[in-house]
Amino acid sequence: MTTLLRSAPLRAPRVSGDLPGPRSAALLAHQERWESSARTYPRHLPIALAEGSGSFVRDVDGNVFIDFLAGAGVLSLGHNHPELVRAVREQLGSLTHGLDFPTPAKDAFTQAQLSMLAPELRKRTRLHFCGPTGANAVEAAIKLCKIATGRGGIVSFQGGFHGSTHAAMAVSGLVSQKAPVRDGMPGVHFFPYSADGPAPDDRSPDAADYLEQALRDSNGGIPLPAAVIMEMVQGEGGNLVARTDFVRRVREVTRSLGIPLIVDEVQTGCGRTGTWFAYQQYGIEPDVIVASKALSGIGLPVALILYDGALDTWAPGAHIGTFRGNQLAFAAGVETVRVIRRDNILGNVRHQGARIADRLAGLTRNPWVRQVRGRGLMWGIELADPRDGRPATEVAAAVQRHALRHGLIVERGGRDDAVVRLLPPLNVTAEVVDMACSILVDAVSARANRSSVP
Repeated sequence: MTTLLRSAPLRAPRVSGDLPGPRSAALLAHQERWESSARTYPRHLPIALAEGSGSFVRDVDGNVFIDFLAGAGVLSLGHNHPELVRAVREQLGSLTHGLDFPTPAKDAFTQAQLSMLAPELRKRTRLHFCGPTGANAVEAAIKLCKIATGRGGIVSFQGGFHGSTHAAMAVSGLVSQKAPVRDGMPGVHFFPYSADGPAPDDRSPDAADYLEQALRDSNGGIPLPAAVIMEMVQGEGGNLVARTDFVRRVREVTRSLGIPLIVDEVQTGCGRTGTWFAYQQYGIEPDVIVASKALSGIGLPVALILYDGALDTWAPGAHIGTFRGNQLAFAAGVETVRVIRRDNILGNVRHQGARIADRLAGLTRNPWVRQVRGRGLMWGIELADPRDGRPATEVAAAVQRHALRHGLIVERGGRDDAVVRLLPPLNVTAEVVDMACSILVDAVSARANRSSVP
């Protein structure tokens, strides 16, 4: 049995000895023996977690890390926020699972989510509670639009990621994920995604015009689809922030052609970019909003779609799931919205996001750094070989390892995993941001400088 090494409170990173430590190594060996080969995070971050508090975690060997992965964005208020923990404990004593029966906790959660929408949108919005993951909600959104429109195709965008289930994978851009799966969902068409700043492939500012031309062309080969699905910031795609004119043109095109627009806010939602939903910064209103990850604020699973009531044409039982009535997640989610409002968390997201931008700006002088980009508390550092512009995957991996060894957990994504990604808790403090950015700047400088440049 593994014994947890407890020491000082979690207030600063502290790593001693090799990683993984002996206790972590034992648990990692057990995991490799018994768990599926599909596991991902511990392959790049070889530690076994024991406890967390706020923006910090401690592994079973007593090492302390700043956690700028935060459960892949799930822990919006950090680890074990005391008020969320209290709300869950209180709910635990009354009801934990309720299928789709109405309950006080579910009704309060519903009203809390609706309260974050603009008044006019709120009036015509319906909610559907799905299975517990974002991919389940993506599947529900696709099914809803197919039934409502009577059409079958879906338009998605290159670089997007929407999940690993059958339909969610089909509308994601990651080719390596699809390659082993034969006969995927048919009728999916991918178009260029227009992002701010330089990008690793051709993202023309006229991408929306290209979409319109293809959909209006009677000989263009693409029947009108059931929906268009897009992210405002492509998180797993490397933190690519959509151009405002591109998003607005896509909304114009879809509305004029009667095509529902699904906005995937699984990672960008619940305040991650500085507004409750990222689309709110683009001056548009989608037909369907997909939300999950940070809805409970504490990592308890819940997923839903919010959509225009005009699409609500499916029959009872048309899309169900046993775990769509997680009362603990509902209770935590209500408390999350209350804390976010009370503590001006969205203001903190914007403020600390600007601080990260300032602290990391100097990295662009490094020849291996192609771009530093982000919005709110969703940041990425894209690394590329200055000799040929190819993604610098190994350098990004070395930066991640160096950061971990010095007490900072970050993830990688983007083309060829060459983007180092930051997803801090939304209530992260300036002090922790400064500590993390110092580690990251040192990591990029140390690892990139070891690579040969002519």
